[in-house]
Amino acid sequence: MSTTHQTPPEPPPVGGILWSIAGDIRSVLALPAATAMQVAHPGVGAGVDQHSAFRTDPWGRGERSLQSVQLWVYGGERAAREGRRLRTAHEPIRGVDAHGRPYHALDPALYAWVHATAFPAYLHAQRYLGRRPFTGAEERQLYAELLRVGRILGLQDRDMPRTVEEFWPYYRRVLREELEATAVVRELVAADAPLPPPAAPLPRAAWPLLRPLFNRFRAFLTAGLMPPDAREAIGLSWTPARERRLRRFGLAVRVVVPLLPERWRYLPIAREARRAARRRTT
Repeated sequence: MSTTHQTPPEPPPVGGILWSIAGDIRSVLALPAATAMQVAHPGVGAGVDQHSAFRTDPWGRGERSLQSVQLWVYGGERAAREGRRLRTAHEPIRGVDAHGRPYHALDPALYAWVHATAFPAYLHAQRYLGRRPFTGAEERQLYAELLRVGRILGLQDRDMPRTVEEFWPYYRRVLREELEATAVVRELVAADAPLPPPAAPLPRAAWPLLRPLFNRFRAFLTAGLMPPDAREAIGLSWTPARERRLRRFGLAVRVVVPLLPERWRYLPIAREARRAARRRTT
């Protein structure tokens, strides 16, 4: 009797769009908006509310999330292993949401939505923080690469729209029929950040002075770097004055970040992967 060995899913290609943007420090700025979109789904929000360490260890949870994302894109053979680890970790996450409906973290509709938010979040952030908006061809390439990441996470091809053209009706339906200002969204936007860990670059001694500024900045980025239709669906406020500030901030980021040395511009896993890729080509 023969045994069939399933080929592990491959990460996005070296030199692709995700290779360029997922490890750039600007991706950290867009993370709060994507996270808020995810937990605005009642099932996802309930899972985070009832099972996550976002209240007791927000800095650690954020760091672990960033490391996981980096492995999907830059981890090579570790990418599939990280995908399996995530599915195992999410298997026991189940319960009842605020509307009394049962949920399970690995329900394809919930699991796919968490991953799907990356696409509109990347596109919107690129308009402010990137050199220029993506072209139509680049959008299709980015989406195709995200589908590859979805396979690493254990999503089936049937769980996600297969093309960009199919994605947008799906996305608008979720905004219209599913998303709301869940308790977790409200808490994430309004939460008072705790003292950063000792290893963090933020100066702990100055935290009493920095904390109010950090809280306002996080709320500003959460709403500002969220696509306007998602922001409206969730009920986050936004004003023309804030939009002008975001455009000025984006201009500063676009000028400064490309001038930074690689060790400051890229997150650690991405930085090491990029160096290894250069060594293989020399």
